[in-house]
Amino acid sequence: MELIELFLAFLQVGALSFGGGYAAIPLISRQAIDTYGWMTVEDFSDLVTIAEMTPGPIAINAATFIGMRVSGIPGALIATLGVILPSCIIVSLLAYLYYRFRKLTLIQGMLKSLRPAVVSMILAAGLTILIPTFFGNVTSLGNLLENTNYRAVLLFSAALLLLRKFRFNPIVVMLITGGAELAARLILKYLT
Repeated sequence: MELIELFLAFLQVGALSFGGGYAAIPLISRQAIDTYGWMTVEDFSDLVTIAEMTPGPIAINAATFIGMRVSGIPGALIATLGVILPSCIIVSLLAYLYYRFRKLTLIQGMLKSLRPAVVSMILAAGLTILIPTFFGNVTSLGNLLENTNYRAVLLFSAALLLLRKFRFNPIVVMLITGGAELAARLILKYLT
C-alpha cells in the first residue's frame, strides 16, 4: 500500500509542478507532510537542503529521498518513477508532434517567436543571481561602488574569458574559479 501511495503522490507532483524544481517544493511538502505524514516540517526542511546540495533536479532528489525513507530501495524507485513519468510522457508526445509537423510554416513561426522569450527568461534568471552577487544590497546609486564585490566581478570576468575566448571546459572553469576564491580567502585570512 505504501508503494502505491508513494507512486500516486509523486505522480501528482510530477504532473503538476510546472515551473521547475522550486515550484515542486510546495507540492512535495503537501504530500509528504500534510497528506501522508511521512515527515515533519523540520525533516522536510532538511530534505530540501539535501535535495538542493546533491546533483540533479530537486523534485527527483526529494522523491528518491522520501521514497527511501518510507519504503527503502523499492520506495525510492517507485517515488522516482512517479515523479519522472509525467514529464517523460509529455516530452515524448511533444517530440512526436514536433517531428510529425515540424515542416509546417505555422510551427516554424511559433518556434521562431518563442526564441526571444526563452533567451530573455534565461537572461532574467542570470541577472537575478548576478546582480546581488556583484552589488549586494544596493539601496541607492551612491552606495553602489562601496557595495561592489570586486573579487566576484573579477572571477566572473575571468570565467567568461576562459569559457568564450579560450573554450575551456565549464567544469575546469568552475574548479579554477573555486580554487581562486579559496586561495583569496585563505590569503586574506592569513593577512588579517
